[in-house]
Amino acid sequence: MTMFERFTTAVRSAVVLAQGEAKDLSAPQIGPEHLLIGLLVVEEGSPLGAMCADVGLTAAGVRGDLVRGGVADRPLDAEDAEALRSIGIDLDAVRESVEASFGADALDRPPAGVEDTDRRGWFSRRIGHTPFTPEGKKAIELGLREALARKDSEIRSEHLMLGLLRGAGRDVVAVIEPHVAPAELRRRVVALLDRAA
Repeated sequence: MTMFERFTTAVRSAVVLAQGEAKDLSAPQIGPEHLLIGLLVVEEGSPLGAMCADVGLTAAGVRGDLVRGGVADRPLDAEDAEALRSIGIDLDAVRESVEASFGADALDRPPAGVEDTDRRGWFSRRIGHTPFTPEGKKAIELGLREALARKDSEIRSEHLMLGLLRGAGRDVVAVIEPHVAPAELRRRVVALLDRAA
């Protein structure tokens, strides 16, 4: 079983949404900050999403922080999308899976509660092979390691959040710390996983 096959539908959706976020924020690559936004969008209303919202961590807030902080415009290192495939993730397969689960236009309409201000749709550009930053790949790999360490059979959103926190690049820390200490958020996410087990 590949790593991709162990992703829950929510994690697959978060990865696809992260690619759209990177494009919408004019970032040449998908970083952990884009994965965080995708995760927060997908998990809105879930226990993980509610816990994040309780501390003030929302997709709209993170997006705004990134734009205000200039993170979206900072050039990133060039990486080939093949590197992502080397860890078992194919974005075309992710998109197909999301569309099979949520409908052919699932990625073209905004999530509930998100205003679609772009006349070209939620994904204003076609999904292509946007590469991940090394930190973005590391966050996904660390999410896998979190799942393996807990002996969980699937990689859930909570595992990806733990991977993001464990790899905690400067952009992720910059948007999380004003709301909650990363160590405290980690403790809360682990508690969610423990309750679900």
